Amino acid sequence: MFKKLLVPVDLSDMALAREALDKAKGLAASWNADLCLLYVMPIVPSTYLEYVPVDFETGEKERIVRELTAIATDLGLPAGKVTTKIRSGGVYHEVLAEAEEGKVDLIVCSSHWPTLATYLIGSHATNIVRHANCSVLVIRGAVH
Repeated sequence: MFKKLLVPVDLSDMALAREALDKAKGLAASWNADLCLLYVMPIVPSTYLEYVPVDFETGEKERIVRELTAIATDLGLPAGKVTTKIRSGGVYHEVLAEAEEGKVDLIVCSSHWPTLATYLIGSHATNIVRHANCSVLVIRGAVH
């Protein structure tokens, strides 16, 4: 059915990300699909640059690569079926750009239960669902 799956991963909330990863793993295994794990690195505002070490971005990318590689390995899918990618920018813009560039069939993303703030300004998952040109599966986290 779906041959290319994209999973945006929030490394700061692995409990929530794990739910989407587990679902994506099952789907990828069932459909013999390729799986891409995507981390979107926020851009450091220029007003903070003088306070950030020169090698901060390089160090962060190295840490993120290690974490994504460990997650990909832990999924236990066949070699070559899982790739990792890092992009910089706004989360939903970069997820949509990666989905387009990678010719993704399905985005599997996690989402918190809505709060007043997300009703007013929306969430990343909401924007991905609204603007994606492919199917999107949203995995809800546990109710707090």
